[in-house]
Amino acid sequence: MKIMLTGGRGMLGRTLTSVLKTSHEVLVTDYPEADITDYFSISSAIRRCTPDVVIHCAAKTAVDLCETEQVSAYTLNAYGSANVAKACFENDVRLIAISTDYVFDGNNPIPRKESDPATGGNTVYGKSKFLGEQLIMNLCPTALICRVAWLYGNGGPSFVHTILKLADGSRPQLKVVSDQIGNPTSCLAVAKHMRIILEHPELCGICHLTCEGETSWFEFAKEICRLNNINQEIIPCTTAEFPRPAPRPAYSCLDNEVLRLNDLPPMPHWQKALENFFIRGSIW
Repeated sequence: MKIMLTGGRGMLGRTLTSVLKTSHEVLVTDYPEADITDYFSISSAIRRCTPDVVIHCAAKTAVDLCETEQVSAYTLNAYGSANVAKACFENDVRLIAISTDYVFDGNNPIPRKESDPATGGNTVYGKSKFLGEQLIMNLCPTALICRVAWLYGNGGPSFVHTILKLADGSRPQLKVVSDQIGNPTSCLAVAKHMRIILEHPELCGICHLTCEGETSWFEFAKEICRLNNINQEIIPCTTAEFPRPAPRPAYSCLDNEVLRLNDLPPMPHWQKALENFFIRGSIW
């Protein structure tokens, strides 16, 4: 199978390439050779590459930066996704697009299923990604949108890399937010499940791909240090103590119901996936 990646040089794109190239032909594209904000650029790239599947990873993912660079956020996350969807539909190419837990507002302390209504949440990032989801489904009804959350992978940037840098022995204590709950998700786990999804062309609509189990950033940080034998004191704090330009959802857990309904293997538990991430090494 020939697979084309948009945003192929990003953290998830790099992991997808590493995993999928063992059994498929992977064509890595990114700006400027495939500019998703230019329909003719992305359409020409698809016609030139002739892929069977496009995995659309390209996005503006800096959540706080999206608040101040709103035009860029919507141009990339919404209208760029629309260009990819239109080009895939017109060229009869299967589209798998990556989205986010931020499409929910995080106010309901129940894991959100794919069938739960999303609104775009309370951030420009979430709203732009949600509009991108809507445009994708309108322009390419056979597309599959895979939502991920709290993502980390080789090379970063990610929360895992931040904690490892901060826990270098130069600080007596680290304060980490304990009142935000989510599903830490390994790029490697997503990539391995993507191999399964590629074998199911009938899947369309929305599919959640987050690691099982839930935790806080505080507990996540403690587990990162424990697995690396780092003796760093970590103390909990509230979101209010660390205000950010973009409000973070208090509870952003996703329920992978579509995997269960289609009798597909579950995603690994977040602790097991994190342990496997460190065992593999070369995280930088």
